[in-house]
Amino acid sequence: MTPTQAPSSAQSAVLMRSEPMPTDAKQAMGPQFDTQDPRDLFGVLDSMATMGFQGTSVAEAVRIIERMRTWRLSEDPAYNPAEDENASLPTDDPAHPSNVRCTILLGYTSNLISSGLREVIHFLVKHKYVSGIVTTAGGVEEDFIKCLGPTYLGSFHLDGATLRKQGMNRIGNLIVPNDNYCAFEDWVMPILDKMREEQETAPPEDNGERFAWSPSRVIERLGHEINDERSVYYWAAKNKIPVFCPALTDGSLGDMIYFHTYKNPGLTIDIVRDIRRLNDISVKAKKAGIIILGGGVCKHQIANAMLFRNGADFGVYINTGQEFDGSDSGARPDEAVSWGKLKSRENGGDTVKVYADATIVFPIIVASTFAKAHWAAKHVAPSV
Repeated sequence: MTPTQAPSSAQSAVLMRSEPMPTDAKQAMGPQFDTQDPRDLFGVLDSMATMGFQGTSVAEAVRIIERMRTWRLSEDPAYNPAEDENASLPTDDPAHPSNVRCTILLGYTSNLISSGLREVIHFLVKHKYVSGIVTTAGGVEEDFIKCLGPTYLGSFHLDGATLRKQGMNRIGNLIVPNDNYCAFEDWVMPILDKMREEQETAPPEDNGERFAWSPSRVIERLGHEINDERSVYYWAAKNKIPVFCPALTDGSLGDMIYFHTYKNPGLTIDIVRDIRRLNDISVKAKKAGIIILGGGVCKHQIANAMLFRNGADFGVYINTGQEFDGSDSGARPDEAVSWGKLKSRENGGDTVKVYADATIVFPIIVASTFAKAHWAAKHVAPSV
């Protein structure tokens, strides 16, 4: 070897020959604004599919949710009309296979209702784009509280002790005046009184069981009572979209129920009826998709319901959690596959996890799917 030659072992290590790439391999490439209109949101999103990292994951979420949105039983490759007694129904009948859609369950944590993402969720519920909801206590009460008083923008760096003296509550960089919770107490307490009375006087259920309140029935009642079109749960009640909240007492609503046990004891809320109702929705779904924003109770309750159908067909997770502490909140879809809560790709499952703040990416995803189709239908040219 001469001084001008590199060691052959080093050269072979650095310049090791590559095996040929698959013919269908895609190049990593993003938006090209020299030629691409930056005002075209959907074009930008399409080009993110080959961006890499979480850009590609966002594009995958758009693709999977669009599959959920557009699925119809009659178009499913496994569908056999000869085995379906509903195939002979009129095509305008809701049970006709061309009208049977994917059951979509949406889960989200309470902070997202506190944020402006509430308006995106409101759109989905108002227009019946989801079949059911699972959330936490704050995800219920904060919607009603916003109807009684506004939530304000603040800062992550505001001093907690100072805010406490001022009667202000901080949710990240949002501020909720404590007067809003006082207004909530004034509003909800008389409703709890009426519910307590109706619990004793209501006739038996259609199946002969004694009447009982469940979390979903409580939320439906509050949705009717608020009578405010700005409310997510007003529209859920109006559109008969069930809202499940296994941890209904973990928040201000729980505080109100606690105080109510001293003022007018005896109100009971049966969680057993809701677990049956939620699991039945999963079991009866012809196709099931789940969209989960955040983690914790809302994430696992939906995923666990999917176990009863041997896994959801479509799944989109959006959160910032990591899997390394073994938490369900941070777990990737593949972990749910191991439990039978999501279908594997080999069995037709289509899933993705987006590691991102839902307030950043979910409005874009909804804009590219449900909202895009909604506006296209709204502005379709009338037939002549």
